[in-house]
Amino acid sequence: MKNILKYLIASCCFFLLSCTKVVEVDLETAAPKLVIDASIDWVKGTTGNEQKIKLSTTTGYYSAKFPTVSGANIVITNSANTVFSFIENPGTGEYICSNFHPVIGENYALKMVLNGEIYTATETCIGVPNIDNNIVQNDKGGFGGDEVEITYYYQDNGNEENYYLHRIQSPVSTFPDYKAKDDENSQGNLIPEYFSDEDLKAGDPVNIRLYGISRRYYDYFRKLLAASGAGSGPFQTTPGSVRGNIINQTHFANFAYGYFRLSEVDTKDYTIK
Repeated sequence: MKNILKYLIASCCFFLLSCTKVVEVDLETAAPKLVIDASIDWVKGTTGNEQKIKLSTTTGYYSAKFPTVSGANIVITNSANTVFSFIENPGTGEYICSNFHPVIGENYALKMVLNGEIYTATETCIGVPNIDNNIVQNDKGGFGGDEVEITYYYQDNGNEENYYLHRIQSPVSTFPDYKAKDDENSQGNLIPEYFSDEDLKAGDPVNIRLYGISRRYYDYFRKLLAASGAGSGPFQTTPGSVRGNIINQTHFANFAYGYFRLSEVDTKDYTIK
């Protein structure tokens, strides 16, 4: 099925390219907007003390790089008023904290001062179940039965509403595959999740990451996927007009893109057989 689609697409592209030449449109470029990637990931089995926040700006359509932002003062505070400072690795736009203390269910507040403006956000650290070890491979999977498919499982907590972010990295995709899901139809069940591709072959490594996320982030991420295209990798594209939970307290209209998120993460590696 996929081979037929690829053939048709390739044929159309060849026809178009043979008849036309590529034209770069002179697009207007909007003023750069600040992008704050404040994703705090606590991988199971680690202390979670090493964390990073990245600052950059939006850029022109044809630009391959996102400019980094230096000079910010960034702290995260927990409910006990313990302050965790993030210090920039000079000139990189990456702000590092080496003594962060993640706690499931704890509330955290982000505060950032940049160019005289104050940005804030609050979020709760969300836990996540373990990915089961029994990953199942089916060499005749996918919708057309022509793809290598793996199925992994995790146990949902039936006592609460849960939201999950899935990230799959494999050699067949330039960018990771992402999916945001809830447990509305799987409350308290052992939940299966599927990943398939006809180009997977024996020996290919597949990395699975499962994140616990809040309802707010679930809603935000689904909008982000819709805006950027689910198959293109949401963190590799300009974030469009999707706004997160970070507020500019000094000038509300001068908002930043990005989100302040704290997640426990489980990860599993699988090798295609």
